Amino acid sequence: MRNLVLIVAITLLTSVSGIAQEINWVTLEEAIELQKETPKKIMMDVYTVWCGPCKMLDKNTFHNADVVAYVNKNYYAVKFNGEGNDVVKYKDKSFANPNYSEARAKTRNSAHELARYLQISAYPTIVFFDEKADVIAPIRGYQQPKQLELYLKLFKNDDHKDIKTQEDFNEYYKAFKAEFEG
Repeated sequence: MRNLVLIVAITLLTSVSGIAQEINWVTLEEAIELQKETPKKIMMDVYTVWCGPCKMLDKNTFHNADVVAYVNKNYYAVKFNGEGNDVVKYKDKSFANPNYSEARAKTRNSAHELARYLQISAYPTIVFFDEKADVIAPIRGYQQPKQLELYLKLFKNDDHKDIKTQEDFNEYYKAFKAEFEG
């Protein structure tokens, strides 16, 4: 009974304090609509159901308290199955997966047209969009919280606009001080 009371108290404290336990995921269309009222960049997690590193990214990074708080405050977060069957509207076009096979829904499937349009060639890939829903950059592969922090802040603060060469990025990387735990 004491544990139950403690869990309820923590849950109430969390909801009262406004600290989210999870990222507030929305669809790409919802994120673009939200941008019209409150401009924010978009972070889109492009994953597949069979991808081990995608599951690790979700479990280890997207549930990290620092990542959750930063993303919810500064970005609209989108989860997109790169081999799924959803129809997605982006930039006045509809994207689907005409070769999708329900029989392969839990294994490798055909690439979604939007994943192809965004030139996704590996999973997971996190695609960052600006406040007008234009692509800034795709970041390929599993990212630990401190690794993702670099990109979240680089794009949020528009520091990427000053990076013209690999040397510029290397200098930014060396000077960056990670603050996230984990």
